[in-house]
Amino acid sequence: MVDGSVGTDMTLEKMGVSAKSAAKVLRKMSTAAKNGALIKMAEALEAEQDFILQENMKDLMHSREAEYPEAMVERLTLNQARIEGMASGLRQIAGLPDPTAVSKGQWVNADGLRITRRSVPLGVIGIIYESRPNVTVDATALCLKAGNSVILRGGKEAINSNRALVQVLKAGLDGSDIPADSIQLITDPSRELAAKFMKFNDGLDCLIPRGGGSLIQTVLDNATVPVIETGTGNCHLYVHEEADLEMAKSILVNGKTQRPSVCNALETLLIDESIAHTALPVLSEALAEKGVLIHGDAAVCAIVKDAVPATNADYSQEYLASEIAVKVVADYEAAVAHIEQYSSGHSDAIVTTSYTHAEAFLDDIDSAAVYVNASTRFTDGEMFGFGGEIGISTQKLHARGPMGLEALTSYKYVVEGSGQIKA
Repeated sequence: MVDGSVGTDMTLEKMGVSAKSAAKVLRKMSTAAKNGALIKMAEALEAEQDFILQENMKDLMHSREAEYPEAMVERLTLNQARIEGMASGLRQIAGLPDPTAVSKGQWVNADGLRITRRSVPLGVIGIIYESRPNVTVDATALCLKAGNSVILRGGKEAINSNRALVQVLKAGLDGSDIPADSIQLITDPSRELAAKFMKFNDGLDCLIPRGGGSLIQTVLDNATVPVIETGTGNCHLYVHEEADLEMAKSILVNGKTQRPSVCNALETLLIDESIAHTALPVLSEALAEKGVLIHGDAAVCAIVKDAVPATNADYSQEYLASEIAVKVVADYEAAVAHIEQYSSGHSDAIVTTSYTHAEAFLDDIDSAAVYVNASTRFTDGEMFGFGGEIGISTQKLHARGPMGLEALTSYKYVVEGSGQIKA
């Protein structure tokens, strides 16, 4: 049984030293040893469900007392299915190829030197995130499989859940070759320590923020540690005049309502003017049945009686709730221009039967994931076959889109000779 008590926290400096030491062991760890540890961690999660749910309930009770938004409470909530999903994710990651056992190419140069580009772990990865306890498990699993140690700093609203999950994961490492110090959790929720964490160059090799726009921007503005940006999800669905309306309705409802609180949920609907009077009643009724509030422009409000007038800010909004911004656009070019102006570069989709416009959309929209006739809810590491993700990167350097195991590695050049010296 996992001990639910809490000891004295390590200082950030000591965490860094311990994580660096663990990273040196991890980078030479065999694939079999890492996979075995992941399986044991999955078994520990399943065995300790009651303890985890008990600690999660403390966070849920506090969140309701504090009157946190319902979307935050939903993200914070754990249940048996979600814990089983975490355990399944650990097993899936264990079954994936080891990204550090890869040669990225080998050649012999004019001097007879054999040069190999070899994948290597990043080292110590810091994760700073908000109310999703599943990030604790997903991030840890991906970091360990890629040979990295991890220092986690979750939000204060999930402190009991995160502490319980880390205790269980560490218990799962007992008897494995993976050092327990490979997983560190910051339990001090203060802004002062968070600021220090963002500048912890001596202890971190990179920092990955996961959360809302405010958190991400704070990290970008203040961090001196190299940051991999995971962006907000102002995701668009554009219903082209040649769309299959039933398909558009299905994709819209799925993208907006299946789980509104996640970053790949739809936040804006664009619809061609030529079909607005036919399509909007059908689409708006489908949204209304799911309790979605529509923020619409003048054209939308003239057709949809329950719509509320939209402001420009509404088209930049990541609602993460049962709300959506809707706009009638003149044509394809106007839709593309709107997406270019307001999209966060996460995921954007078109519904159309026109091959020409579908292909043009794929070229014109420069987001991390661009869809034709499919829901943006598929922008996910597991859905892409990566077995999980550390986040969705909306930047273009190092990694973009769902960040799986390979995104948590770098490379080095291994040069082998027979006594060569440079002339």
